[in-house]
Amino acid sequence: MKLTVVGGGSTYTPELIDGFARLSDTLPLTELVLTDPATDRLDLIAPLSRRIFARRGHPGRITATADLDAAVDGADAVLLQLRVGGQAARLQDETWPLECGCVGQETTGAGGLAKALRTVPVVLDIADRVRRANPDAWIIDFTNPVGIVTRALLRAGHKAVGLCNVAIGLQRKFAARLGTDPAGLHLDHVGLNHLTWETAVRLGGPGGEDVLPRLLAEHGEGIAADLRLPRVLLDRLGVVPSYYLRYYYAHDEVVRELGTKPSRAAEVADMERRLLALYADPALDEKPALLARRGGAYYSEAAVDLAAALLRGAGSPHQVVNTLNRGTLPFLPDDAVIEVQAAVGPKGAVPLPVAPLDPLFAGLTANVAAYEDLALEAALHGSRTRVLRALLAHPLIAQYEYADRLADTLIAHNREYLTWA
Repeated sequence: MKLTVVGGGSTYTPELIDGFARLSDTLPLTELVLTDPATDRLDLIAPLSRRIFARRGHPGRITATADLDAAVDGADAVLLQLRVGGQAARLQDETWPLECGCVGQETTGAGGLAKALRTVPVVLDIADRVRRANPDAWIIDFTNPVGIVTRALLRAGHKAVGLCNVAIGLQRKFAARLGTDPAGLHLDHVGLNHLTWETAVRLGGPGGEDVLPRLLAEHGEGIAADLRLPRVLLDRLGVVPSYYLRYYYAHDEVVRELGTKPSRAAEVADMERRLLALYADPALDEKPALLARRGGAYYSEAAVDLAAALLRGAGSPHQVVNTLNRGTLPFLPDDAVIEVQAAVGPKGAVPLPVAPLDPLFAGLTANVAAYEDLALEAALHGSRTRVLRALLAHPLIAQYEYADRLADTLIAHNREYLTWA
């Protein structure tokens, strides 16, 4: 079994490699290819990856190349974790929206739109090359904004499933608080990528006892602190929102914070420099502790589980993924991409039934889904007018004066990536 990681030069790759090495029974890889145009990074990360495999006794072969076509040739699955423009572009995404008093973040609001515009054309080109190399290959997308990118892939007819680590992270934290095995905890996770709520937490599977009321009663303060939201809000909502909902529920507070501290992009850039220095040590044969601060917790476990289900019919029978709505949320179009529990197997992902969503959550979901549709149109077809329409539709922007200014600023900062600008 061959798997290719596009964006294999990411400093996060050793976390993924560690998961492949530890979970080889679930996903028995014979060949893993790391591909990235940044060959200087591959020269550090590929040898470290081989040492991690060797330490765990994994027999699989790891190769690295900047040649994308060679990397995807014969691959059974291709995992996308690229960042067009690198941390420099992310820094811009997190900075210029603040000039209008709007949140600056790499997946949400104007910064998220900029990332989508840079990313969608590149991902579609990669997917076309994967399809030419092997029409049966699965594409697993971890590249943000996952919902928009996955929708682009599916609209173009690719065999694709989107993946995010929010649900698995919450599952692990809830299990720890309850003192139970994470594998026995099923989340009723519903919404869009980076716009989700846990409406129930069930023991033993989809039909199991809902322990969310107990979780909130006994651990509400800790959960609220993790989310950086007031405990009273969780009690009033009766659900656990994703931490990305703080950008909506406490937007002005977040904007004030972002204006008074270094950006996350600056922190990550510094962390990456330190990680690359560690990776250069030929004695290092495990992921360093510093990598835990890089983000993407439990991503490797989620990626292994999803790849195993798609390629072997193994892994967990139900997984939280990004896939087509197909009537699951009746207030959204069938071709919208939602993030929910799904039955995953070699034929793809089929969403599990979802209980009717509270209008408080459904309204915001519908609003952001409409924005994502307009954002995809802008990414596919370009033009300032399409960018403006997407910005005007986003609930964190909405005002024409802001959208007008942000459209010009977005295009100015991303002109080198926009063929139409």
